[in-house]
Amino acid sequence: MRANYKMQRLFVETDLHAGAGFAADKEQFNYLAHVLRMDEGDELLVFNGRDGEWSAQIGFESKKKLVLRITERVRPQPEPSDLVYLFAPLKQARLDYTVQKAVEMGAGVLQPVLTHHTQASRISGHRLLKNAIEAAEQCGILSIPQCLEPVKLQRLLEGWDPGRRIIYCDESADTHNPMPILQSIDERRFAVLIGPEGGFSDDERKLLQSRDFVTAIPLGPRILRADTAAVAAMAVIQAAIGDW
Repeated sequence: MRANYKMQRLFVETDLHAGAGFAADKEQFNYLAHVLRMDEGDELLVFNGRDGEWSAQIGFESKKKLVLRITERVRPQPEPSDLVYLFAPLKQARLDYTVQKAVEMGAGVLQPVLTHHTQASRISGHRLLKNAIEAAEQCGILSIPQCLEPVKLQRLLEGWDPGRRIIYCDESADTHNPMPILQSIDERRFAVLIGPEGGFSDDERKLLQSRDFVTAIPLGPRILRADTAAVAAMAVIQAAIGDW
């Protein structure tokens, strides 16, 4: 069942079922009452990443208290996406962008990876989750991706499940066309690895090439910024072997 893109959507932590009712927290109150200027009796869609999507009606118990009353379920909860997104953290604004686009493109797990040329070694898990939720709200997504703590590339590879193929973008590839490579992959469990702006170091490239479960692909003849490469890579991979 496709999402209703005409109605406002809101992520909540509360368990959802017909007849439930709960007060909006301070941030939700400000958003619904002051930003969206919603009134008594207005309807919206709510989801929590567990119980599907539900219609809800707004009620004001006072000038400072807003209650959401759950009426009926409009979409069941789907299975979470199996796509793992591995990425070297970028500077904040561009990191926000890449996380949102990864969620829109179907990422079910967000895993920051520290490389030799990583620009930002610190990453806020709260901000990562906030951006993932915002993307889910805007794009009709019901499952919130799992947001993991940063890990060094070598440690990631040492503990990796070889049954899940890692596909990474290699600007030094001999060809410009990724499609033949992707179409030759038999696995249906995979991860997308996007390196930092400076690219992978020679040692990291050798490390990746030494793993049987890692496949390098090109992204055409142009040099792309890391955030652009992330969107391009996920689009072509989803089109070739993903859930499109």
